[in-house]
Order: sequence, then C-alpha cells, then structure tokens
Amino acid sequence: MTATAPLIRPFTGLRPRSDQASAVAAPPYDVLSSAEAKVRAAGKPYSFLHISKAEIDLPESLDHYAPEVYAKSAENLRKLIAAGILVRDARPCYYAYRLVMGGHTQTGLIAAASVADYDSNRIRKHEFTHPDKEDDRVRQIEALNAQTGPVLLVHPDSAEAERLISQATTGAPVADVTADDGIRHTVWLIDNTQAIAAISAVMATMHNLYIADGHHRSAAASRVAAARRGQGRPDSAEYFLAVIFPARQMRIMDYNRVIRDLNGHSVGDFLTAVGARCTVRASATPVKPERSGTFGMYLDGHWYHLSIRPELVPAQDPVRRLDVSLLSEQILAPVLGIADLRRDKRIDCVGGIRGLAELERRVSSGEMAVAFAMYPTQMAELMSVADAGEVMPPKSTWFEPKLADGLVSHVLD
Repeated sequence: MTATAPLIRPFTGLRPRSDQASAVAAPPYDVLSSAEAKVRAAGKPYSFLHISKAEIDLPESLDHYAPEVYAKSAENLRKLIAAGILVRDARPCYYAYRLVMGGHTQTGLIAAASVADYDSNRIRKHEFTHPDKEDDRVRQIEALNAQTGPVLLVHPDSAEAERLISQATTGAPVADVTADDGIRHTVWLIDNTQAIAAISAVMATMHNLYIADGHHRSAAASRVAAARRGQGRPDSAEYFLAVIFPARQMRIMDYNRVIRDLNGHSVGDFLTAVGARCTVRASATPVKPERSGTFGMYLDGHWYHLSIRPELVPAQDPVRRLDVSLLSEQILAPVLGIADLRRDKRIDCVGGIRGLAELERRVSSGEMAVAFAMYPTQMAELMSVADAGEVMPPKSTWFEPKLADGLVSHVLD
C-alpha cells in the first residue's frame, strides 16, 4: 500500500441475515468475563460470543489463549456461514450504524480504515497497548481471516459527513436489535455508488481520525498487515474494521476511583491533607461533578465537594490538565501513596454507568475506604492529547453506549 491509499473505503461485509441479527449480536468481547459470556450465550447457538469468546465452548481448564480457542472460534464462524446465518454482501459497501441509549443517540459509519494512516498517525492514538493483548487479537484475526471487533473512531465534526450518513438511515435497516441492556443497534446498508463516492470524498478531507476505543484491535491489524505485506496476498489486510462517529455525538461517562485504605491516615488527617490541595465542602447529597477541576468524595459515610486549587492546574500540558491526572498528582500519589494505577491493588476504577450509589456501596461495605467521583474526560481533551502525541493516564475514558460485535465483520480475502 502507498501513502495515497484512501483513509477509508467500503468493503464486502459479513453480517447476519436481517431476521437473525438479534440472535447473533453480542456485547464486545472485552466487556464480559468468560464466565459471564458463557451465561449470556447459554441457549443461544448463534450468539457471536461463540466466536469472540470461543473458550465458552471448551473445557474450563483450558487456557483462554490456547491454540484450541482460536481454532474453535474459526470453526464456529464457519458453521454460522455454512448455515446461512451470516451472509456476505456481493459488492463493497458502507454501513450506517445508529446507537440509541435512553435519550442519547449517535449515528456513524461502518467502514474499513487504512492501516497506513494508522501507522503514520493520521489515525491518532491516546493509549499504550499491552503486547499480550495485541498477541491475542493478532491470533484471532489470523485464525478467522477476518476482523470481527470494530475499532471505535471519532472524526472532527462535519455537518456534511453527518448529512450524508443520515441520508442512509431513511430506508429499511438490515439489522435492528435491542440488546439485553436496552441499547438499540440499527444498521443500514449503503450500496449506492454515488452515496459511497460522496462519503469517501468528505472523509478524505479529514486531517485526522481519533481512536476512542480499540487500540489493541488497531495495533493487531497493523501487525497482521505488516506480516502479510509483500507476500502477494490481497490488500484487504491493509484496512481494519471501524465505526466512525462525529466527535460531538460521542458520550464519555465518568470513570470513578475507589481506594482500599487511607494509607495510614486517620479520617481527620486525610481531610486535612486533601484540604491543602483542594477546597473541601461537605455536602448533604451525593456529589456528581459538573465541571473540570472538581470531584465528589465519599468518605466515612459523608459526601464532600472538592475543587482543585487553581494554582495547581498546569496552564498548557494537555495530559497533566486532565482531571484524572490532577487527582493522581495531587491526592492519589502524595497522600494515598498510589503512583501506579495499572498495578497498585489498592485502587479500582468504576464505570460511571454504575452510578454514585455503587461508590457508596463499596465504601459503606468496608471493602474500600474512600471514593472519588470524576467529571468525565471531554472529547476535546482526548483529541488534544492525541494531537500532542501523548497518552492518557490509565482508565481515563468510559464510552457508552458500547458497540455490538457480530453485526458487520471484515473478511480479509
């Protein structure tokens, strides 16, 4: 592939027959444990969990990364194709994809995104990846000869892109699924030549796309493409499966923190130490922060509103200005002795979708000593970090709603 390859392109998607979409669609492979996936897939032979987490069909004693797991995944995919549950579109298409969660709606584009543009950082990253997780995705792609878990991408706001994709949602969908969690997933086929050309043209004007979720999937796709490059194999591996939404429609929820102990401090001493870095105000009700630089804190049966002292907020640094960084640098590390969020067993992170009541529960139960409610990281902050070539601290973003697996897959011919 060359640097002039298009940023995105249509592809011949592998997808469920419309009447089987509900039976196939499944949560993303990385949001369920194997035990949870086994329960969710029970009595559902067409569930995509049999492909994305094939260990559920093998003895529990088997290592989840054993070669047999990837082989079983490929076998299960072949079975769904042979049974006519999954079908391949006859010609390259785009797909419009709408997610509805309560009062929130976002509509984006399913497309094949360029590995070359990922490698050159036109498709920008904001997280480190772990080699073992990359290895897992590489083995899965190679076993299936397909990418089945879409990478969640974001494009800068474009009224024209939104208009073109919205036009595709006026006809009958090829999939319309309301999942167990109440989230509605609707997919429309875009196979009109003019519509495809217009979408490709407007997307080509994008200076950058941004990875919101799926760093390991995109890194694995890059590795597969590099391994196949120059071997005379078809170039479909030079693109990876992606769903692209406009930045303004993305919903990032808070990603809260709970800590097991007060690092030897009494409650009073801890409040004094926090007060040296924040304005502390007691609250009679749970505190959900309404702006950056503020936190809710649940401690010893009481809620507090915290505001970081302005002089402690760096003026320019896009990473250190993040609320997750401010909390780490001003409280977690100096007061609680937690410097490594990835490895320290004293801290856990709780997705905002669980609500503030979950923070209260974990502290009141005695499992944890203190909880911090965060203001959600904003898309503009994520894009600024990526533009600076930096990475976000661990557990900075929690995107909702989640994409479904199985609605459209990208076969590497």
